[in-house]
Amino acid sequence: MIEQFINFVIRPPRADYNPEQFLWEKEFSVGGRKYKREDFELKNERGHTLQCSHYTPSSFPDGAPLPCVIYCHGNSGCRADANEAAVILLSSNITVLTLDFSGSGLSDGDYVSLGWHEKDDLKVVVSHLRSNLKVSRIGLWGRSMGAVTSLLYGAEDPSIAGMVLDSAFSNLFDLMMELVDVYKIRLPKFTVKVAVQYMRRVIQKKAKFDIMSLNCLQVAPKTYIPALFGHAKDDKFIQPHHSDLIYKSYAGDKNIIKFDGDHNSSRPQFYYDSVSIFFYNVLHPPRLSPTSTKIEKYYDLGDIKVGAGMDENLLYEIIASLRNVTSDTASSSSVPPSISTAKSAAELLSDIAPVASLINPLTNKGEELIGHDTPQTEDKQSGQDEDCCSYTSSNRESWGRCSSLGSDAEISTDFVDAIGGSQITADVLATPLCDRQHTALDSSKDDEKKKAPQVTKKSKREKFEKLEALSQRLRLCFMKR
Repeated sequence: MIEQFINFVIRPPRADYNPEQFLWEKEFSVGGRKYKREDFELKNERGHTLQCSHYTPSSFPDGAPLPCVIYCHGNSGCRADANEAAVILLSSNITVLTLDFSGSGLSDGDYVSLGWHEKDDLKVVVSHLRSNLKVSRIGLWGRSMGAVTSLLYGAEDPSIAGMVLDSAFSNLFDLMMELVDVYKIRLPKFTVKVAVQYMRRVIQKKAKFDIMSLNCLQVAPKTYIPALFGHAKDDKFIQPHHSDLIYKSYAGDKNIIKFDGDHNSSRPQFYYDSVSIFFYNVLHPPRLSPTSTKIEKYYDLGDIKVGAGMDENLLYEIIASLRNVTSDTASSSSVPPSISTAKSAAELLSDIAPVASLINPLTNKGEELIGHDTPQTEDKQSGQDEDCCSYTSSNRESWGRCSSLGSDAEISTDFVDAIGGSQITADVLATPLCDRQHTALDSSKDDEKKKAPQVTKKSKREKFEKLEALSQRLRLCFMKR
């Protein structure tokens, strides 16, 4: 039993994975922007080879350096644990570097040390980033063992801009004593302490570190890096009071978030939002300047040309919103979903409204996006479901500033596009061009039979008018009105 407990500490189950299957692809797209994964190796002070991956944009905006967050995995984790972090941070112009610590994943080494030697591995990675002219500020994001690693290293390197510490333990000896109670090992306390002392000597001989020295409460009062603590309320492995103790003794700017779940459960979206905001505030990533950075660098605009009179920010918001609706959301598991080539902006706009030409409405103020006499338009509409367009309550969250354009009377139209048997629904705000009177359909059955052909024609005409209203709305956005 003691040997099993020793392996539980220094030799937990090791992640054996194929990087081509469990990491993001070498080249991939998220939210319409293109990114790449660069794999490389580093040597730590003990001569072990560390397997590392750096997620960056395919082209840096204006060649400016970008901040980087180093993701530090748990005791049984690997680089694949950073897949979610990459999706969350890349969209904010923050690159993500992740590694397999010594003794974990595909890196060299036989044992883990729950943060003691891992902080030296982290030092090697930080030194590598410091020598990279494309990297500005550096942040740390650690979970479980990775959180302890980040805290131990942060106490030695005050140049770190910020840290996210998820489920860190305060003291390894106290944690081991708690686990005896959690796993209901029925032994007297004196016997348990003797066994722990024996384990201490064995671990010191095998893994070359002292479990009594692994104490975050000793370094927290001396660390001034801004930190965001997180812990699951139902964590039975590392109980929430560990983060509370570190938080109370931590000297720097700090905040703590508690959420539902256990030690290994996926984190809620509001926690990831808080992490994204935290890193944005401490790392200060550069914004995409509409005057100096063309949208064409990140989006395939097709025939759409960005002219001098067009508000690029509005165009960016429209395309980004459409991509977010029509693209698959990243999976919460460590296995990334398959990433297909992103649609061009013209294809996205044509998905939500049948458009004969996308060039003229962007360049000529007086031309309409959709012509009444376009045969292609009517063919597309005749194939739509009768219920594909319906008036519902307005939803301003989907389109940001675009929702404030036009008149106060706003409608929301649901467009359903069947792709491969699945339906994708996009909530689109539209401003009617004129007031319309809706025909009541509560007449008698006889009247319905007589007026059935007229109702059908009117229904098609109303659908067309709604689509025309949407095109007018997009046109107003493009023309900065």
